[in-house]
Amino acid sequence: MNRRSFIKQTTILSGTMLASPILGNNGLTEQLADRRNNKELSFKPLDLHVHTTDTFTIEDILKLGEKWNVNFGIVEHPAPWALKNDQELEAYIKRLRNYPVYVGLQPTTPGWSKNYSKELLNQVDYILMDPQMVPHGNGDIWQIWQFDTYIADTADFMKRYMDYSLQILNNEPIHIFAWPLFLPVCISRDYYSLWTEERMEQIIDAARRRNIAIEINDMSHTPHETFIRKAKTAGLKFTFGSDSRNQNVGRLAFCRHIAQVCELQPEDFFVPVKKG
Repeated sequence: MNRRSFIKQTTILSGTMLASPILGNNGLTEQLADRRNNKELSFKPLDLHVHTTDTFTIEDILKLGEKWNVNFGIVEHPAPWALKNDQELEAYIKRLRNYPVYVGLQPTTPGWSKNYSKELLNQVDYILMDPQMVPHGNGDIWQIWQFDTYIADTADFMKRYMDYSLQILNNEPIHIFAWPLFLPVCISRDYYSLWTEERMEQIIDAARRRNIAIEINDMSHTPHETFIRKAKTAGLKFTFGSDSRNQNVGRLAFCRHIAQVCELQPEDFFVPVKKG
């Protein structure tokens, strides 16, 4: 299943929420009650992880932006099954420049940029990438967003996951590290023990060296409060991302909540520079 098909399924979202380190077993009801009591953010949110589809258009997204008082960045995958070449990338950029949104890309595999001209890539406002396709030998890949992903050896997985995350942070031309600290559902019960201080510091240090922002992901409810506070202390910037292709864009309930908990201010957020 590719990532477009995944978003259409609701079971993974439900499973992720129930396994969330923020929510816990009975946390969903408590969290929703907390949100009703929270004040609005003191700044207008920016959702930089939004996708269009044939049936969910940029016009639909902008209407939701008015409803939720949110601005948007749109991303598409530079990949053989999406933006295949320079011609398609150029058309994508030109089309979005007609709208009041930031223009972004979401690559899915390392080395992707060599397939596109530097001139065109320089016209994109930002690039967002996540470590959800983890290599594990012989050309096989864990697609860790899949609800049925199975991890037989957790220690081996975490080593490969960290290696892959650091490869992206150290080498890829990106501005935002997305879906940070997400774990496959089958091992998410061990979230706090697996995300050790050392592992969190490695990710934070790598992002700081290259001035890469950390996404607060509304779908996966990651990263957790401890990581956000550590990253903030280290001087990292943040972004909000719904990673949605439907009516959920811009709602950002978890993002708003955790930003208030961690006392994030407008200056704590990365805002792309529009190139056109």
